Amino acid sequence: MARLNSFYISPENWISPFILEGSEARHMCKVLRTREGDSVRLFDGIGREGLFKVESISKNRVILQLDSESIQNDSRGLTLAIGWNKSNRRNWLLEKSVELQARGLIFFQSEFSQGKVPEIPKDTWHEKNVAAAKQCGNVWLPKIETLSGNIEALIEKSKEFSNKIILWEKAEIETVPDYGVFAQESTLAVIGPEGGFSAHEAELLLNNEFKKCSLGDSILRWETAALLCLGAAYLEKQKQSS
Repeated sequence: MARLNSFYISPENWISPFILEGSEARHMCKVLRTREGDSVRLFDGIGREGLFKVESISKNRVILQLDSESIQNDSRGLTLAIGWNKSNRRNWLLEKSVELQARGLIFFQSEFSQGKVPEIPKDTWHEKNVAAAKQCGNVWLPKIETLSGNIEALIEKSKEFSNKIILWEKAEIETVPDYGVFAQESTLAVIGPEGGFSAHEAELLLNNEFKKCSLGDSILRWETAALLCLGAAYLEKQKQSS
């Protein structure tokens, strides 16, 4: 059976009558030329997906009938906190965070950040996540947050996590971790901006239950470090579930 086209519907709209509007409806009808009677897949980004039949189509609005639905357990454990950068590679990371099943992304204000982190996540970030989920079939979208202020704001946020890691460029090579450290439940891994952590930031994190880890003897760009952590967690989870 051919893979069905997938579309995102927000959790609050996962109710009967099932109505798809806006950009997703336009993509369904104008780009993919879906017709009444066709079967499609919808997901809500918090673990639920369903098979639907298209009942009616009007301008930027589609009404669907639910045929079957399922809910997946959330096995994701890793949230990445990344020092804010002015970087065109952020969109790339947003895609990979979905493909590799991150639980969350936090962009925080660091002493060496380039520019100011936005007060709230941008709508375009959510759109990038949705596009990636439609491609890879993930029914979960990572929770995206921004933290203004300073490193103390991140330390306060870290109280929600039981396993806390600082990926520090000055950590000893013998602190390179096993994959499993990234796959533990309720894990927060912190990566600095392009300039790394200041001595003050590193000291505060280490004094607040963060374990220092090295990612090897290469100086990695922030998005490379992020991808390495995501990949390690993903592979470990796949191994555990096999």
